[in-house]
Amino acid sequence: MLEPLRQGLPPLNLAAASDAASCALPARYEAVREARRFTRKTLEQWDTGDRFDDACLVVSELVTNALRHALPAGTPRPTAPDPPVRLHLLRWTERLVCAVRDPSDDGPVARDPDDLPADFSAESGRGLFLVDAFSDSWGWHPLAGRLGGKVVWALFRLPHATDRSGPGA
Repeated sequence: MLEPLRQGLPPLNLAAASDAASCALPARYEAVREARRFTRKTLEQWDTGDRFDDACLVVSELVTNALRHALPAGTPRPTAPDPPVRLHLLRWTERLVCAVRDPSDDGPVARDPDDLPADFSAESGRGLFLVDAFSDSWGWHPLAGRLGGKVVWALFRLPHATDRSGPGA
């Protein structure tokens, strides 16, 4: 299942991004709330239309996965100035990419839908299923060089500005 996850991100010219923002996240679970807050604030400024809630949910899941699986309990937790997890938000005219960088070289493993917990109150096991359901595509890329680790990303298609303006706007 890992190979298809590396595919699917359309070519994106980073220099042509109309907006970009990123934030470093501490290696603690409160970082999920911080990531949601950062995403909400940023996307409100960017006027991302009806993808706002989807993107916030997906960012929560990506950051949770990075903290839970890329920084398992008992591993050393680096402190500032080099936090181990970083959230990147990039917007083009019609696309938004939410990406989370973490220090693990291990790729994400999506569960088979038939293996998901039957108990809907279960607190884990559905993260990548939700990312897949609420984004237009997602995947991951290993990082090379000094950084190491990987980036897990989710892509959202955004409506044209004219589509959002509606009648009388």
